[in-house]
Amino acid sequence: MDVYAETILEHYRHPQGKKRLPSPTVTHEEVNHACGDALTVDLVLRDGNIAVIGWEGTGCAISQAGMSLLSEELSGMTAEGAEALTKQDMDAMLGVPIGPRRFKCALLSLHTVKNALRKWRGEEAQGWLETVQLAEHEPLRRIIT
Repeated sequence: MDVYAETILEHYRHPQGKKRLPSPTVTHEEVNHACGDALTVDLVLRDGNIAVIGWEGTGCAISQAGMSLLSEELSGMTAEGAEALTKQDMDAMLGVPIGPRRFKCALLSLHTVKNALRKWRGEEAQGWLETVQLAEHEPLRRIIT
């Protein structure tokens, strides 16, 4: 087994930050309706920084390990820094090739965090197309909408 697959399994078995927070600044839930994976993210924000992150979720190893990896990355990050993260950043964190059938699983954590921050700002949630940064003409559009 390669080191990246081992990392995913380790984060799946022993997830980082997997706990609900008693008094979050904002809470947001997202579901990948294609497979049923679900994440709820709690954020405590102070002075525009993510001071504490907690989460709970169910689903496959990719979605749950992705949230675990992302929670480590986000601790102490500015809200703007978190909002600037891309699908390429998540790909780098996961370190394994993600095919078209699993990329929503891989991006569920990023999608949930970005929408939690939008909720905190009083903005409308973004759709999957914005999260995965696909142009309207790309063939994968039909998979994620």
